[in-house]
Amino acid sequence: MLFYKDVVDKMAEFLEYDWKAHMISRDMLHQEIPYKKSEQLDKNTTIQGLRGLIYQSRDFEFKNNMKQDDSTLLKFLYARKFNVADAYELLQNYYWYRKKNHEIFKDFQVGASDIRTALENGLPGVLNSKDRKGRCVLIINANNWDCSYSLISVYRALLFSLEYLINDINNQANGFVVIVDWTEFSFRQSMNLKPGTLKLMIEGLQDCFPARFKGIHFIGQPWYVEAALTVIKPFLKDKTKERIYVHGNNLSTLHDYVAKDILPAEMGGEQPSHNPEIWLKKVISAGTQQ
Repeated sequence: MLFYKDVVDKMAEFLEYDWKAHMISRDMLHQEIPYKKSEQLDKNTTIQGLRGLIYQSRDFEFKNNMKQDDSTLLKFLYARKFNVADAYELLQNYYWYRKKNHEIFKDFQVGASDIRTALENGLPGVLNSKDRKGRCVLIINANNWDCSYSLISVYRALLFSLEYLINDINNQANGFVVIVDWTEFSFRQSMNLKPGTLKLMIEGLQDCFPARFKGIHFIGQPWYVEAALTVIKPFLKDKTKERIYVHGNNLSTLHDYVAKDILPAEMGGEQPSHNPEIWLKKVISAGTQQ
């Protein structure tokens, strides 16, 4: 009963919080970021600028161990819209987050049993098609998590997938959309959404990973999930808050952002039901070719 009271209290706080539910996007045109040959010089200049900041750093461990090849530095520059100072800060955050949380990145490969199990359960999955703005769409079917493995394992699988996807320059430029489907997610399952782990995940994805998250959509969430998710409120930056959309059971508002023709049937889309095995096979194949 104590937990129930805590959840009700958190739900009251949630109702005061503006999640920008049901906001309608007017721009549904496919917009890939243009690349002009004339911009290549500026790109090279910013790469050299970022490398110069690393060279001047007095953080010798970071400077001597962080990869500094062009392709790596570009990930961080795209993530911060080629603001060299911001990209440098993100690069440092990335290095030290992994150093501080080394257990998360231990045996960080698809062959790790917990990562593979999470991917087999579609935690996460990746749609075959991009959205109208060229953004990669990740989906998380929360009910597939039977809690026999930890939320950290789901997080490891998510990070592993993002590390693979961020190698694509289009994903660096256009960013990601995440859809979390909470349909039939049980009260018992919600008790495994530990605040400490949620905080760790937010820190890693919001401040320490070179990706642009353009939209995070919740669908089918029961009230106790809404209540549990309020614990993340203090850790979200304003820009992140503005990109969180709560749709409940109204899938039509989700379709205002992500077109039905690329979504699986369970999300009201026109594609067959999502098959997690497709994404799993892709990352396994990529790993064997390295």
